[in-house]
Amino acid sequence: MTSPDPDGLLAEQLLRLTRRVHRIQKRHIEQCGMGVTPAQSRLLRTLAHYGSPPRMADLAERLEVVPRAVTSLVDGLEASGKVRRVPDPTNRRVIRIELTEDGHKALRELRAARRSAAAEILAPLTEEQRAVLGGLLDTLVDGAPESGRRC
Repeated sequence: MTSPDPDGLLAEQLLRLTRRVHRIQKRHIEQCGMGVTPAQSRLLRTLAHYGSPPRMADLAERLEVVPRAVTSLVDGLEASGKVRRVPDPTNRRVIRIELTEDGHKALRELRAARRSAAAEILAPLTEEQRAVLGGLLDTLVDGAPESGRRC
């Protein structure tokens, strides 16, 4: 009989937690009634991190998706008034994406929904357990550099 693989069990727990987090966040975002998909939410959050409006190629690279996926997301967000395409001031062939006032409002609502989802997920933990979890997550996020190893 083989003994259980502790790393395999941890990996499965992390995957289950990730799916649960996504499910709960999606529910909280839907309850806001903004009509924003999780992928659009991610694009809005990413867009907010730029000091000036980025190109679609910049967003695709940051999101690690193909450019046409960003085009579809921007199309939907533009139709709902959350972003707009603007010409690059130095190169008229380049289009940049910027948040509108509705986009900034949506971001505030999304942040509130994410905080609410996090509170729901973390509710079973004591303050001490939350502090320990925070430290462990910092270690995992900031830990060893990613290896190029593939399956």
